Amino acid sequence: MLEITPRRTVYDVCIIGSGAGGGTAAKVLTEGGLSVVMLEAGPRLNPDRDFKEHAWPYQLDHRGVGIGGRQRGIGNEFMAPNGFWEIDGEPYTTAPGSSFRWFRSRIEGGRTNHWGRIALRFGPADFRAHSTDGMGDDWPISYDDIAPYYDKVEAYIGVFGSKENVPNSPDGVFMPPPKPRCTETVIKKACDKLNITCIPSRLAILTKALNGRDACHYCAQCGRGCQSASNFSSSQVMIPPAAATGRLTMIANAMARELVLGDNGKVEAVSYVDKTTKAEKRVYAKAFVVAASACESARLLLNSRSASFPNGIANSSGVVGRYLTDSVGSHLEGHFPQLENFPIHNHDGVGGMHLYMPWWLFGQKNEFLRGYHIEFGGGRNMPGVGSFDGVCEEHEGYGASLKQRCRSAYGSFIGFSGRGEMIPNPNSYCEIDSDVKDKWGIPVLRFHWEWSDNEIKMARHMQATFRSIVETAGGTVVLGVKEQMNAQGDDQKNGKISTGGEIIHELGTVRMGSDKKTSALNGNCQAHDVNNLFVADAAPFVSNADKNPTLTIMALAWRTSDYLMDQAKKGEI
Repeated sequence: MLEITPRRTVYDVCIIGSGAGGGTAAKVLTEGGLSVVMLEAGPRLNPDRDFKEHAWPYQLDHRGVGIGGRQRGIGNEFMAPNGFWEIDGEPYTTAPGSSFRWFRSRIEGGRTNHWGRIALRFGPADFRAHSTDGMGDDWPISYDDIAPYYDKVEAYIGVFGSKENVPNSPDGVFMPPPKPRCTETVIKKACDKLNITCIPSRLAILTKALNGRDACHYCAQCGRGCQSASNFSSSQVMIPPAAATGRLTMIANAMARELVLGDNGKVEAVSYVDKTTKAEKRVYAKAFVVAASACESARLLLNSRSASFPNGIANSSGVVGRYLTDSVGSHLEGHFPQLENFPIHNHDGVGGMHLYMPWWLFGQKNEFLRGYHIEFGGGRNMPGVGSFDGVCEEHEGYGASLKQRCRSAYGSFIGFSGRGEMIPNPNSYCEIDSDVKDKWGIPVLRFHWEWSDNEIKMARHMQATFRSIVETAGGTVVLGVKEQMNAQGDDQKNGKISTGGEIIHELGTVRMGSDKKTSALNGNCQAHDVNNLFVADAAPFVSNADKNPTLTIMALAWRTSDYLMDQAKKGEI
């Protein structure tokens, strides 16, 4: 009997990843009339079920701190589901002598379900870094090329801020910013005395209703998720309009293994593992957009080997996995006794900073190249997991005396975090570890990491600046027991500079450029070697500016999607 093979579905575009870049591409491409299939390595997200923005500790198992009360920060049970530092059965390795942490998301919306919503444009000089100081490389595109897409993204997602004309920190399309809170006013006055620029921050949180989304109601619990979608996440702002077109197919729990090359030299399919059944499947499309996050995207390309690309697809240049960077991070906390006796007052606001300090020494000669910005916060926020760990560490006693100390200390601490530019170096990269596979049978990444003297000098400058601000504002620098023990140690061990990957701003692993011998992608984030393959996360970045990368990821993804649609209409893809 004649057996009829079912006709395979071939989509116009397959997107791998549903975060900032993948979600933006899905919205633009589906609204442009293309059929899109999206692979997400984790489950679908349901804000009504998964977000706990207004939950009380007594409503959660273990009061939100996990078994043994050890969960803190991004991993505690209050937080919106978005990822993990360690995933069971999905390891990664680090080379001897290296230290690197890799935060990975496995859920619809990816990391955008829980992030600081800090939305900063890269400046004109950031795209011309090599021309400015001779280090690193220039981008193949300029600020003027991407500026219209910053406009589009900001106008659509909603970003608050103010027009300030700060050099190399471009203004944007802003909603009104919220007013400074008490603690922010204290720090603003100190910055003014020190001639440090301190202005309203720029966050992707609505202060006015927009596109059916309500304005922020100032519960300040953004990290827990936002059921009203007043802060930005791809899962709530980008994917719903794409789905509403009827042209988006979402495949959840799909772990991408390999991009499959067709006889015509183009990608014809992506092979993935259905995590619910462990079956190997394929999905076919005319074009592919990889947006799995910088390192995960590099891993997919490196694992996609064939006779044509023995070192990984689109990697004839050998740069895939190279040029890995993360933001330079450093932190310091100050205690302000004057705030202990301050009258109880309203501290409502967004779940992030109302003010920040952009790089105020741009254009000056400093002891290090490039620059950093400062994020800060504190005051009478709603107490959360670990809020009084420091008090408990330093205070002898328990019961009534400990409670009284917690009450008096509450609201009197302000923390400062620097986020600076790392210059790519040949000793920081990721590669395939052929000796280790994850539980899906996919070879894992091995990381190599090294800070240069430039980043170490920058972190020391951060620490000195933080200390000046704290003392000028009438506070004292806080050193916990661990910090005191490590005070004579190296910069990374005593916390003066972050561990690689810890800031979760890794990028640059599939860089763009004009020369296919030294880059994997062109200025449209299209692979030099395979013209129906695009990358739409932070992997294409040529440099790591002193600005958080998410807004630029979305602007580039929008620009790439416009180009892809144009190429599709011309029959070039």
